[in-house]
Amino acid sequence: MKLSRIVVSLLCFVGFCAGLQAQDTLLFKGALSDTLTLQNATVTAKTRTQQLKEEAYSVNALNINEIVSTLNSVTTAVDRTSGIRIREEGGVGSDFDLSINGLSGNAIRYFLDGMPLDAKGSGITLANLPVNLIERVEIYKGVIPAAFGSDALGGAINIVTNRRHRNYLDFSAGAGSFHTAKTDLNAQYTLPRSGLIFRPVLSVNYSKNDYIMRDVKVRNEEHTAFVIKDLPRFHDDYRSLFGQLEAGVADRSWADAFFVSASLSRIDKDIQTGATQSHVIGMAERHTQSFNVAARYEKAHFLTENLSLRASVSHTSDHSLVIDTTYRRYYWDGTYIDGSYSEIRGRGKTLRHTVRPLTVVRTNADYALAPGHGLSLNYLLNRSGNRQWDDWDDEYVPSNDVLAKHVIGLSYDQSFLNGRLSNVFFAKGYINHLKVGQSELSSTTGANDVPSDDTQFYPGYGVGSRFRMTEALSLKGSFEHSIRLPVVRELLGNGSTVYANLTLKPEVSDNFNLGLFGSHDLGSGHLLSYEVNGYIRLVDNFIQATIYETQGMMQYVNVAAVHIMGGDAEVRYDWAGKLHLALNASYDDSRDRRKYTQAGDLSVTYMNRTPNRPWVWCNAEAAYTFRNLIAGGDRLRLCCDYRWVHWFYLTWAAYGSASSKSKVPTQHLTDLSALYAWAGGRYNLSLECLNLFNALAFDNYMLQKPGRAFFLKFRLFLQ
Repeated sequence: MKLSRIVVSLLCFVGFCAGLQAQDTLLFKGALSDTLTLQNATVTAKTRTQQLKEEAYSVNALNINEIVSTLNSVTTAVDRTSGIRIREEGGVGSDFDLSINGLSGNAIRYFLDGMPLDAKGSGITLANLPVNLIERVEIYKGVIPAAFGSDALGGAINIVTNRRHRNYLDFSAGAGSFHTAKTDLNAQYTLPRSGLIFRPVLSVNYSKNDYIMRDVKVRNEEHTAFVIKDLPRFHDDYRSLFGQLEAGVADRSWADAFFVSASLSRIDKDIQTGATQSHVIGMAERHTQSFNVAARYEKAHFLTENLSLRASVSHTSDHSLVIDTTYRRYYWDGTYIDGSYSEIRGRGKTLRHTVRPLTVVRTNADYALAPGHGLSLNYLLNRSGNRQWDDWDDEYVPSNDVLAKHVIGLSYDQSFLNGRLSNVFFAKGYINHLKVGQSELSSTTGANDVPSDDTQFYPGYGVGSRFRMTEALSLKGSFEHSIRLPVVRELLGNGSTVYANLTLKPEVSDNFNLGLFGSHDLGSGHLLSYEVNGYIRLVDNFIQATIYETQGMMQYVNVAAVHIMGGDAEVRYDWAGKLHLALNASYDDSRDRRKYTQAGDLSVTYMNRTPNRPWVWCNAEAAYTFRNLIAGGDRLRLCCDYRWVHWFYLTWAAYGSASSKSKVPTQHLTDLSALYAWAGGRYNLSLECLNLFNALAFDNYMLQKPGRAFFLKFRLFLQ
């Protein structure tokens, strides 16, 4: 507060002096020329990104504005962050798994300006959200602020969109390898007389994803034996459309902000493989369409001077159709043999519809008790339906399931010693309500083993603290007893490649974080920043995907206990806004702590590392910016990124002999990018080269990722 008052006072003083000079320059000079000489003054303040990093929570904050003109997808920037690992199942539009400090998948929750991201539709993810729309990405590790009303177990990602005060137009278009094309547009326009603000957003993506699959097995010309070849990927087209219009007002006596919005998203995707690369699919498709309406209200002094209120409500209609009507078995060269079972499920033909209406209500009330002390009360309702039917399979019994979650959070914040010490204490209550209507494959899904209507309550709590020892070094620690309720995909399946498991139990975890961070000004424009974090995750009822390789299907199951320990470290160096160097490394030791099987025998996987997940990796970045090369205000930024991932086993280490065990090999990936911006950033042209050395790269279950790829992007920003 003191800093903000100083800044305002200085700005007012400078404005006052400028006004005097414009009004009567000669008089001003005559009066002050012999008595006062003004020197240059520099006013500094911490950015919101820096403020987040200094909170009691373990949090990373990425300022996307600095690199938005070069990014093809925001996942690229997130994947280079310490403690984070993103594993994609293929090219553009493929599913991906994001890990934060050892926990991944649905243990991570995603938010858009504090609201669950899936409210925009099940097809909207980090990978296809318009990059130009994003100001920063907040990554919370292990301990999640109660304000999100989240049941996340291992972390949360909050995407903060631009909230510019001026009118602007931000347009970008790009094209690249594998027949990829992307176009994004977002803008803001304020009607002068009424003050009504309009914010349109439009994003269109397409990719054929026809990159080369290496060393795949196909039949020879005589169909008498199998041979190994490199072949282009086929039947993997991806199309996405996202449009949104937001309208409202800001800075009124009755509201700081009040906006209503409507959005539409459509995803059309060919399904190319099952859960494993050996299961090739040549005809099946998935189509998803979502429509969302929402409203949000914000007021800093609501009813009383010390009370702030933020409230949001959203309803989404989400409809997906999976087409699986071909009895064929495909090979990687596009040939096939006729069979007796469908491609995805290995059963009869299906035209499976899934309708999942989603209603989200979120309320946050913050009350300032006294300077440095605040109380927050938060509530989140997340209600999802699951109605399924089939247009082809006459024997399928339609279902109508309901999964509703209520999360209530109360937190108390403290600040002492002029902000050097800050604490936060919080408690959460989780209410889970499940109403089951489906009965298909009850022996697999457990439909007959659970009540048709059930409600459960689970408590959670936590604490965080941060102490600034010196300007160059601070210590932070946090703890949370966290509950993670199963999501719709885990409980009820996805209607295609994922079986339902209605017997799933919530995950329970005790999460511990401890970290040191700081920065040191070396002088002459040299700045060094550093951070070291350690963490422990003690998880019960760990939810993990199990693969049925012969069917190409997967199902989520509970593992009795998994203990995760690890750490990450990062160091950054900047010189005068020109040279930027960064290096981070992460270590994740996740092991099975279930010592005995249900039969009482010693488990062979006891103390084994959790399979199919990397446990050591690092990222390095070097960038240099040239300014005023051709004309005033232009800049050229050259950047090189390097990623290294240690090899890891595909299955449990205890299974099979050392020579026969499947493992994902060590990976070395290098990316290059160049950005040229001119006319003060109005025009931007960038070129990216991903996987420069065309290295063979794998991710989940050894699914091959694209090889060398290029992407050219033009961005126009008018303000």
